[in-house]
Amino acid sequence: MAKHGALMHEADDDVAVAILNLSEGVEVKVMTIDGGEVGAVEAVEDIPLGHKISMRDVAEGEEVLKYGRPIGRATRAIPKGAHVHAHNIKSARWA
Repeated sequence: MAKHGALMHEADDDVAVAILNLSEGVEVKVMTIDGGEVGAVEAVEDIPLGHKISMRDVAEGEEVLKYGRPIGRATRAIPKGAHVHAHNIKSARWA
């Protein structure tokens, strides 16, 4: 397991940001930007550096939280450890 592979703004956010290129099957530790340990997550697909990884299963239509507030809605089910990006979330900002 990599030491720390993803950062979250708030411990209860639905997504973290990859601070490494994550390969499918790799488990990484996750921490908040304040340095708090959140746990670990296994990438279920490749996730590029700087992209979001889901920290929990998100149902289609559900709001996705980042920064402690909704950033968009899932356009399809997103499993824990999946890449979260424009292919499976509709931004609240551009809705």
